[in-house]
Amino acid sequence: MKKLFKIDGREDWRRLRHDLIPGGAHTYSKGDDQFPENAPAVLERGEGAWTWAPDGRKYLDMAMGLRSATLGHGYKRVNDAVAEALSYGNNLSRPCVFEAKYAQNFLAALGWPAMVKFCKNGSTATSAAVKLARAFTDRRLAARCRQQPFFSYDDWFIGTTVCPRGVPREVSELTVQFDYDDLASVDRLIAEHPKDLSCLILETATDRDPSPGFLQGLRERCDRHGIVLIFDEMITGFRFALGGGAQRYGVTPDLATFGKGMANGFSMAALVGKREIMELGDLTPGRRKVFLASATHGAEICSLFAAQATLEVYQTQPVIEHLARWGAEVKTAFNALAVKHGLGDHFKLLGLDAMPALTILRGGKPDAALRTLFLQEMIERGVLVPYLAPSFSHGEPEKRFLLEAFDDAAPKLAQALEDDRVRESVRGAVVKPVFREIN
Repeated sequence: MKKLFKIDGREDWRRLRHDLIPGGAHTYSKGDDQFPENAPAVLERGEGAWTWAPDGRKYLDMAMGLRSATLGHGYKRVNDAVAEALSYGNNLSRPCVFEAKYAQNFLAALGWPAMVKFCKNGSTATSAAVKLARAFTDRRLAARCRQQPFFSYDDWFIGTTVCPRGVPREVSELTVQFDYDDLASVDRLIAEHPKDLSCLILETATDRDPSPGFLQGLRERCDRHGIVLIFDEMITGFRFALGGGAQRYGVTPDLATFGKGMANGFSMAALVGKREIMELGDLTPGRRKVFLASATHGAEICSLFAAQATLEVYQTQPVIEHLARWGAEVKTAFNALAVKHGLGDHFKLLGLDAMPALTILRGGKPDAALRTLFLQEMIERGVLVPYLAPSFSHGEPEKRFLLEAFDDAAPKLAQALEDDRVRESVRGAVVKPVFREIN
């Protein structure tokens, strides 16, 4: 790639990004406020479980493109498929044969939905699901799970967060909230809005399995009250199972959304669902039209080939089993190291094996300064670990590298805690939550 500007180092990259891009990145989760000062300002390439900065420094990647590269960066079978796709052109003027072929294969692999609409990102898919639920039920209100951090950058969700600026209050008021694993909170919503709830949308799981009967209880209540049940499988899909939590827990929603790992980092997302709901977005003569989702690049050929190749790897290789086994082994070893260094009350890997949740506490509460110090010291040792999202390319060498880095960093973390100098040990600013009212 021809260089149009001179870059001398990390700070030049940082300044350039912020000069050209609001927030310095095209997704806030990759922003500077999410990483310590010593994090690489940019990354240049990735291979397997590893990434490289322009200065040549190599990092073990535990975030894997916001959990999207579930097979690994630059996975050969996927790359080969995309190289083949290039010979067909990437965007034709009528539907291409590959979108129908992949739609058939994808729906067959999931096992329950009748129809699918492809798009380019998860926000589009979840927003389309909410729109479709409102059209199907002719009701105004959408109900989303309060504890789950992100469903969409669109107004129906952002208006319910702590940074709703730019969203009309009238729009924000059309989304209400219920609590995860709490059927009583759902019952209260239904009692308050007996004829106005169009849908319940939630991730089937985040850092733990739902309590027995919770998802089944949602299904029963939605059936009884004519509410559309939507599962957001952006993260759980292609990580728990191809079909995510719906397959893992044996509960069938009315609509579901997928993205992240379905094309191993290529831009691909999907809304799937039951025919009687999905067909509202079709072209049936005489029916009032639902303008569901319409994306120029919604079925680009390169992403379709990437998605098909990814699907084939999952169907022929033990990807799901590997993710769970690797995560379980790391959880056990990491927690043992924390205890060994006297950090058992501060650092714990908990939750589901395929995506262990890193809990960092001080005084029994989450602590941003201690989290920043941990990230700083792990980066110093060549590990990017804002969270743990293992891929199929994470093997024994990567496991050892991660654990040895923590083992080496732990004494410094313990000393900072003992001396009550955690904040003083952080170079630069402390990381912040993505959702906050004031920058």
